[in-house]
Amino acid sequence: MITVIRNRLEARSIARHDRYSIFRSINCEEYQPMTPPERLRQLLSKPDFVVMPAIWDGLTARLSYEAGFESAFLSGSCVAASRLGGPDLDLISFAEMFDSFTMTRNAAPDLIILADGDHGHGNAMNVQRTVRAFGLAGAAAVLIEDKITPRALTAAGKPCLSRDEARMKVRAAVEAAKESGIMVLARTDCRPTLGIDEAVARIEMYVEEGADMLFLDSPADEDEIKRAVAAGDGKPSFVVMSPGGVRETPTAQRAAELGLKIGTYPTNMLSPSIAGIKAGLAAQKAGNSDADTALSPDELRTILGYEAYEDKAKAFMLD
Repeated sequence: MITVIRNRLEARSIARHDRYSIFRSINCEEYQPMTPPERLRQLLSKPDFVVMPAIWDGLTARLSYEAGFESAFLSGSCVAASRLGGPDLDLISFAEMFDSFTMTRNAAPDLIILADGDHGHGNAMNVQRTVRAFGLAGAAAVLIEDKITPRALTAAGKPCLSRDEARMKVRAAVEAAKESGIMVLARTDCRPTLGIDEAVARIEMYVEEGADMLFLDSPADEDEIKRAVAAGDGKPSFVVMSPGGVRETPTAQRAAELGLKIGTYPTNMLSPSIAGIKAGLAAQKAGNSDADTALSPDELRTILGYEAYEDKAKAFMLD
């Protein structure tokens, strides 16, 4: 009798385990959340032009998400400005960019982030490390470009790798991206030094190597943008839309009309942020507590999340 009971109990235990396993399998297959790269691909599949605010820290990431933006670009130029107080001339290291990404990701976990991987911070093997790290940390995409590093000691021009070296960097990035599914945005900076024909040839080469998105930096006019979009063979093309550089800077509406799919304004938040800091400093020098454009204390506390923190903390307070 004891043996019979033991066998029945074991059978019931196995049955429960099987039901749990089936439920867990169905649950994983049907309800597993989308990864950041999958979410970005879904966003890009929609007909709308995608504007990505250029972010550099936790605050800019969270404000962008709360303003209704689904995605953002972790901008190397903005990170350089905020961390170094200086220009974007290859002075930022991989560790600093990755740390900035971690801040943005933690502050706005649901924000789809395209990370600026710059030139990959070294050779093709460095590119692979850069792509893997951003992918495993939750970036949706990473930008890799063909500039020479270390940079020549001048702010003028953008000397670039040979076409074959650029091919190897993109090939390395695409291979490394398979581990996490992160998308690769391949950028060429060679237009000012090598001309539009070479730039278009590189975009075609990036497509051959499996890049997911393309970026022609510093197009001279709309015709060059159209050539670059055509060379992308239907893959999404990225554009910088902030004025001031030696490049064609279309509006978001015009960019969409030209066939571009994604765009960012690197100075759109950075410039007024600097202006706001200068206004605050000027107010202090004048003996005032705040600049005219300052937020009220209550609004500032709300934006920074003091009230939300206190609400969550109530569950852990001692009587």
